[in-house]
Amino acid sequence: MSKQEIVLMPVSSSGCCAPISDAALDAAGAAEGATVFKALADPIRLRLLSMITSAGDEICVCDLTPQFDVSGPTISHHLKVLREAGLVDCERRGTWVYYWPVPERLQWISSLLAVPEPIPAR
Repeated sequence: MSKQEIVLMPVSSSGCCAPISDAALDAAGAAEGATVFKALADPIRLRLLSMITSAGDEICVCDLTPQFDVSGPTISHHLKVLREAGLVDCERRGTWVYYWPVPERLQWISSLLAVPEPIPAR
């Protein structure tokens, strides 16, 4: 097999497509984002976040735990990871803990993943 030469094309500052976001992430923002996406990379945590966000206002851990085939302490661990990533917050009321989503953090994720409207052809 012969080696093929890779040709790099210069990037124009006035590219043909609109940028996906207003500004690229700096190192700190990328590290923060990696923590968030790492928290969401687990199927149980992704399901937990989905259940918490779709519950409306808040949801009790007692309503979350029975939905999974893992122990209560395992669910608590996953909820802790979501809290540490800033995706959910909680409050203890007696023996139960109630969880709710953090809208600002979810909006931040949404803004990273949002695709702009296409620019109309001229």
